[in-house]
Amino acid sequence: MSTLRTSLLPLLASLLLLAGSPAQARETALPPSVIKALARAKVPVEAVGVVVEEAGGDSRPLLSHRAGTPMNPASVMKLVTTLAALETLGPTWNWRTPVYVEGTAREGTLYGNVYIQGQGDPKLVVERLWLLLRRVQGLDIRNIAGDIVLDRSAFEAVAHDPAEFDGEPLRPYNAAPDALLLNFKSVLLTFVPDRGANAAHVHVEPPLAGVTWPSHVPLRETECNDYRSTLRADFSDPTLPRFAGRYPAACNEKIWPLAYADPASYGPRAIEGMWRAIGGQLQGKVRYGAVPEGLAPAFALESPPLAEVVRDINKYSNNVMTQQLFLTLSLQQQGRGTLAGSRELLQEWWRERFGAGEVPQIANGSGLSREDRMTAGALARLLQYAWTSPLMPELMSSLPISGQDGTLRPSRWRAKGSAHLKTGSLRDVASVAGFVHADGGRRYVLVAMVNHPNAGATRPAMEALVEWVAQQPARGRKKKDD
Repeated sequence: MSTLRTSLLPLLASLLLLAGSPAQARETALPPSVIKALARAKVPVEAVGVVVEEAGGDSRPLLSHRAGTPMNPASVMKLVTTLAALETLGPTWNWRTPVYVEGTAREGTLYGNVYIQGQGDPKLVVERLWLLLRRVQGLDIRNIAGDIVLDRSAFEAVAHDPAEFDGEPLRPYNAAPDALLLNFKSVLLTFVPDRGANAAHVHVEPPLAGVTWPSHVPLRETECNDYRSTLRADFSDPTLPRFAGRYPAACNEKIWPLAYADPASYGPRAIEGMWRAIGGQLQGKVRYGAVPEGLAPAFALESPPLAEVVRDINKYSNNVMTQQLFLTLSLQQQGRGTLAGSRELLQEWWRERFGAGEVPQIANGSGLSREDRMTAGALARLLQYAWTSPLMPELMSSLPISGQDGTLRPSRWRAKGSAHLKTGSLRDVASVAGFVHADGGRRYVLVAMVNHPNAGATRPAMEALVEWVAQQPARGRKKKDD
């Protein structure tokens, strides 16, 4: 008898744990359409975690499948980071990038240095850098006899391999976080075909000091398929990029966003290149360094409000912008942006709202990590909390609309326009989380995660799940399973 009692204890403990969580109160079968799509993808249902429940409701979940199993959430982890930031900092909060002037300016010449101090702004793109440098010139500074010094000390240096996750180190979204992140350390290459010259002209933005780009590339009579491969780009020498191939004549104008091959030198090259492009002169150089103690800022460039930045993060799943925001949390509360500090703050924020159970395991806030872990039930609780929060409109409007914009824009979902969803994907992970408006007039919280080598083939299953939720009738009417 004692052996039987002992063997039942783990089962009883598990049942009590499940009973304590609404999202995990009762396991329910996945809809047949989802099961069929998973079978076609050769993904077992045991590799999937799902929660569907009425937003703001207190009844048992409409669907709960392995809701308490920790899984890698991929980019839906951004929902935790962005909601915590909206609450902690406020939707109208913005980054400020101070600029300091040391020395004396006479007749347009500064006999001293200009300092630009990064504070983590994730949107210091070309247009805003141009405004910053024009404001320097507005101080009657056209010629700098000293240096332009870039201060990146607000964030700790983060070890980063841009090729680690997808083998694409030249994709701008794989850039490393930086307290002074300039234009995502990337360039825009614009190819403009000119049949008269039998060549495509190449325009580069921003100009990078000391880098010579080809002014044109020959045309080739071929279809416009993978034009990037046809160009046969060679970036082995970051100061002398080359195109050994040709540009397809069937292509119209194309824009290639490209992470600069030598990210460590990007900041100085971009600042000097843009300063000279707007007519500025520099006798010294652009270098990294620190702002002298006691020097007061001449002005500060403000970022767009946080709510707008969160929209960019979630609509387009921008990893480096999320990591900038993540590090900003500890910068604002602890004086320096560190991964350890931000993890501690985010987990403390979670425990204060949801208790100590199922605290997410967070690496860098973006979901771009093999170590992140979270349950579908925990993420559903976060979304339920967001639903009743004054910040619900800001968070929901930041999510892609199914079949219409952001990461869901090219979708052919039949549930087009009925859902606001954050998506996530890694090599072995697929996920989706957000809110679905059903035909019956109710909104539902939806969370689905897949951890399996074939996760990349489960998009039809995700679409089937969203469609199933969107077709839920009004309460009191039964929905026929498909």
